[in-house]
Amino acid sequence: MEPQQLPPIAGREKTIHTLRLNPPAPSILPGHSSLEGLQAAFACALHMHQPTVPAGVDGALISHLQYMIERPGEGDNHNAEPFAQCYRRMADLIPELIREGCKPRIMLDYSGNLLWGVMQMGRDDITEALRYLACDDQMQQHVEWLGTFWSHAVAPSTPIPDLALQISAWQHQFADLFGDEALQRVQGFSLPEMHLPNHPDTLFALVKALKEAGYRWMLVQEHSVEQFNGTPLEHAQRYLPNQLIARNSSGEEISMTVLIKTQGSDTKLVGQMQPCYEAMGLASQHLNGKDVPSLVSQIADGENGGVMMNEFPEAFRQANRRIRDGEGNITALNGSEYLAHLDAIGVETKHFPRIQAVLQHRLWREVGEATHPDAVSTAIETLTSRGDGFSMQGASWTNNLSWVEGYSNVLEPMQSLSAQFHQRFDAAVATDPSVTATPAYQQALLHVLLLETSCFRYWGQGLWTEFAQEINRRGQSALATEP
Repeated sequence: MEPQQLPPIAGREKTIHTLRLNPPAPSILPGHSSLEGLQAAFACALHMHQPTVPAGVDGALISHLQYMIERPGEGDNHNAEPFAQCYRRMADLIPELIREGCKPRIMLDYSGNLLWGVMQMGRDDITEALRYLACDDQMQQHVEWLGTFWSHAVAPSTPIPDLALQISAWQHQFADLFGDEALQRVQGFSLPEMHLPNHPDTLFALVKALKEAGYRWMLVQEHSVEQFNGTPLEHAQRYLPNQLIARNSSGEEISMTVLIKTQGSDTKLVGQMQPCYEAMGLASQHLNGKDVPSLVSQIADGENGGVMMNEFPEAFRQANRRIRDGEGNITALNGSEYLAHLDAIGVETKHFPRIQAVLQHRLWREVGEATHPDAVSTAIETLTSRGDGFSMQGASWTNNLSWVEGYSNVLEPMQSLSAQFHQRFDAAVATDPSVTATPAYQQALLHVLLLETSCFRYWGQGLWTEFAQEINRRGQSALATEP
């Protein structure tokens, strides 16, 4: 791939790090000057993704959306244009509802390779719609963008050194499209597949990388976390911010605010605006002696399935109109907006309930007092060998699927390519950070990131694993090429 065809995934690390650590102060947005007296609120997010596949002319890397358009007779590929419209339609829905006197809110989570893909396709209608949602002054009051991994990698099986690279690549892509100021406003993070690591070292590395990248909070699936006594979250606790504690195998601790996505991966939850109606049945709660509205947090694929493609727009309109007309003592909010309100009344992270990743209670109980990498490894082996469901593969909204079992022909090359990448470039980057701006670095990085895409481990063996093997082959070739 020629340098001018590479996506903007590296080269501005110092600049982005500086601007991310100097974000604008959290502010209370116009229209919701106070949440006093509200019983509840709801925050909905739309997740959008299309992988990059080596299936263009002469095997060129193209968006899977382009692949669908070019092969309309395969599977569900006839949905390509409806998908494309889903990627841009909030730029129509939000202004429409504002004109009607509503106060709509939505959070958007777009993978980096989807953003790159629509640019590759020349779909200016999508790119300009997204730029409007990211940059327009009025839209900033209604739309919150969430960060994510660039290539929709699942965190638990992603090589630990690559977690920060995935985070940084997305920030580069987003800033290139929408500008540095838009990137500064991104405070929340959405994990692909809601897949939260529960291995102590992976989770610690993830939270550390997120905080170093300037993120304030993360959205997590309720079944991927537990209380410190190993029990599920209490019902009311799911509707408050929590403080996720990550302790690594050396005993170091780090924490991050999390909002809890309730229930499973059913797109109908957002497609039919269930969070709005659930919020109507909730009461406010107390934190640090203050009365705060409960928050129903929910995310779903923004394009997959008939409900999201066809029913969501009208359901979104109806929910916002009903709130406008006074039904229920609730409101729509975005995640950072809700947390800013809590800050304003003196409710801080230290006041949130403390939780940990699921199954860590069992792990730390087995480890005992002597927290040490060897002790943690031994405890994991012991607990796993009992065959009673203990696993350090993390948890997600798709717990019926494994991103590891049966995919050694993708995972082993993925681990190897990552290791070779770091062996070649880490020392060079430490000596001269400008190396990340070179075509050799970016070409190799692109293939490392692409190989980590979850889609290559979702559909079973066949075309998708063949795509992964071809990406690995090209990555190996890129690493073998002298700079």
